[in-house]
Amino acid sequence: MDPKKIARINELAKKKKEEGLTPEEKVEQAELREEYIEGYRRAVRHHIEGIKIVDEEGNDVTPEKLRQVQREKGLHGRSLDDPNS
Repeated sequence: MDPKKIARINELAKKKKEEGLTPEEKVEQAELREEYIEGYRRAVRHHIEGIKIVDEEGNDVTPEKLRQVQREKGLHGRSLDDPNS
């Protein structure tokens, strides 16, 4: 998220504590917060989708549901053409 938007979120939070927000500012704050949260969710999802789980013996034990997502995105050398990948 753009640093200017994060600064604006913080500015609105401070103003809310000190003097309150106008109805327009409340709407702006809600929109900015939603954008921030959505960006955070995307980042977490991207991170989780990139995880490959390996046991002590070096065997890939990544859950099948996660493997499917990785196949769709071509991660970790997984391929839709190879269901065993």
